[in-house]
Amino acid sequence: MPHNEFDNSNKFPDSESAGRYSRQVQLSGFGQSAQQKLKEARVLVVGAGGLGVPVLQYLTGMGIGTIGVIDADVVSLSNLHRQVLYNENDVGKSKVETAVNKLSKLNRQVSFKAYNQLLSVKNALEIIINYDIVVDATDNISTRYLINDACVISNKPFVYGAVQQFEGYVSVFNYLNGPTYRCLYPTPPANGEIPDCNTAGVLGVTPAIVGSQQALQVVKLITGIGKTLSGYLQIFDFLQDEQYKMKLKVRPESRQITALKNSYAEVVCNTVLKLSVDELFDWYESGKKFQLIDVRELKDFITGHLTGAVSVPYNQFNAGQIKVNAKEPIVMFCQKGARSNSTAQMLQQKYPQAEIYSVLGGMEYWEDEFDDEYMISPGLQNGGGGTV
Repeated sequence: MPHNEFDNSNKFPDSESAGRYSRQVQLSGFGQSAQQKLKEARVLVVGAGGLGVPVLQYLTGMGIGTIGVIDADVVSLSNLHRQVLYNENDVGKSKVETAVNKLSKLNRQVSFKAYNQLLSVKNALEIIINYDIVVDATDNISTRYLINDACVISNKPFVYGAVQQFEGYVSVFNYLNGPTYRCLYPTPPANGEIPDCNTAGVLGVTPAIVGSQQALQVVKLITGIGKTLSGYLQIFDFLQDEQYKMKLKVRPESRQITALKNSYAEVVCNTVLKLSVDELFDWYESGKKFQLIDVRELKDFITGHLTGAVSVPYNQFNAGQIKVNAKEPIVMFCQKGARSNSTAQMLQQKYPQAEIYSVLGGMEYWEDEFDDEYMISPGLQNGGGGTV
């Protein structure tokens, strides 16, 4: 397998290691034994972009023995607001070669293997078999399924991370007979269901938060300290500064993968349109026709909702059973904006040509800006806006 090796595995004075790692070695429950496990570990990071950069920086700093990094991309100017390992002079250069050159200067005790290529059906098993843990730091859905299937076949755990606009996701898959990625998402999403950062945008700091969480999971897997996210999906709502966990169930059939598919078709991404509460207020004021679907819990809807809203609670939402007029704008609404975004994506799959919006900030932003304007109180009938 063609790759460039940066072998820094020669002996170093014990005093250097003691000084370099002293702040983590002195932690209760970590110690020198955990540091030794990091030194002996081999970790493959797929992707050297927004997620990969913080993963690589922290794993290098903490002393992982061997780090493989695979990416065929080059540095572009639009990367720099979030991929802070690179600078303006690196634009146009190979990401993996640039990253490894810089990381080698951070910690000469780490050995690197740079794969300046795409992970593919032809090379995935051959590469992954050489590592203990795989980190999915991609923004490519089809590659994520390839990583999952190759890890199931090779019996390797992989650490998942993703950023979608103002949300982040982290989990550990295929670890100690725990859930795999296909237990969460059995099949790839339809074209247009999931946005990517090129079209939907990404705030520079959010991949750093998710990537740092991924690095933490890697350290836990290697050293055995604490509890990993195996069996759970950690969800971050960066806009509202909230996070919560979703418990995952094992689908036995998802662990029965014995061979890679012939190909992993690329998923064409799109983005859900965003609507501010000010814009929604203007729609009411102008008499614009639209359909408003409120996905908050029913008790919250009964307490108070916007004029014309129809209640379809999030935990009962089934896009296949929703009937709308695809010729009119469809507005998804919730308490803070995260669930309306998720359900808008689901509905967009069924109505790919429809004009579907998610209201930023939801009811919290509406009440801050407009108080009870266009609000329906208990006992009153729905008014204008539109129906589903």
